[in-house]
Amino acid sequence: MASVLPPVHPGEILREEYLVPLRMSASALAKKLNVPRTRIERLAAEQTAVTTDTALRLARFFDTTPEFWMNLQISYDLKIEIAAKKDEIAAIPVMTAA
Repeated sequence: MASVLPPVHPGEILREEYLVPLRMSASALAKKLNVPRTRIERLAAEQTAVTTDTALRLARFFDTTPEFWMNLQISYDLKIEIAAKKDEIAAIPVMTAA
């Protein structure tokens, strides 16, 4: 299954669709979410993944859903893994009905 779109890290969405338009720093957001500054800074810098705790907090603050944030992370993870293990996965036989 080939994907046309490149993987988009949830941190890019957070940064470009939320922080930049709001002119809010990652540090300021972290303070509002009551989490360590480095957690949001590393997420916005695409150095770490969205955790369930972070998803819950982002959803509350931005009036979205935790599923929105987790689905961004799952989609990113799958695209990265598909690219990394394409040949290995393709070598697995498909079970056929008897």
